[in-house]
Amino acid sequence: MEEQIVNKVSQSGLLTIDLEAFYPQGERVLFDIKDLLFQGLILREKDFREFIKNEDWNKYKDKYVALVCSADAIVPTWAYMLLAAQLEPIAKKVVFGNLETLETILYSEILNQLNIQEYNDARIVIKGCGNLPVPKAAYVQITSLLRPVAKSIMYGEPCSTVPLYKKAKA
Repeated sequence: MEEQIVNKVSQSGLLTIDLEAFYPQGERVLFDIKDLLFQGLILREKDFREFIKNEDWNKYKDKYVALVCSADAIVPTWAYMLLAAQLEPIAKKVVFGNLETLETILYSEILNQLNIQEYNDARIVIKGCGNLPVPKAAYVQITSLLRPVAKSIMYGEPCSTVPLYKKAKA
């Protein structure tokens, strides 16, 4: 007589949330103003406006763009605003900051649209380890969003989890 293998994970009633499933598809681009600085120190308005006028902005079409200056220079706020004004109608999204900041903002917008009530009294596993650059801030945000409604929250894989929160019995 053959013993039947029972999948206890599938019978556990755990809901798995894989943050990679929310990953917005599209190319990410870092636009570094440092390359536009005079002698690596100063942003000259006339030269900058000439660059803005002559740049082929279509190369940013449907891309996620992060604006930054990696040089130790003072860049006036209006310079970032001028870039944003050029990129906004072309790019999918324009943010100030590095690529991690970009990912954090994208995930924040997506997670804020979730119907958290769908997870009321649920036992949830937030899947870890993946191939896409899910920012740590997204894990913190999803935990904060779920905690008021979830029965329990765990991290990892359904077969091997780290308990994070368990609602007290009333």
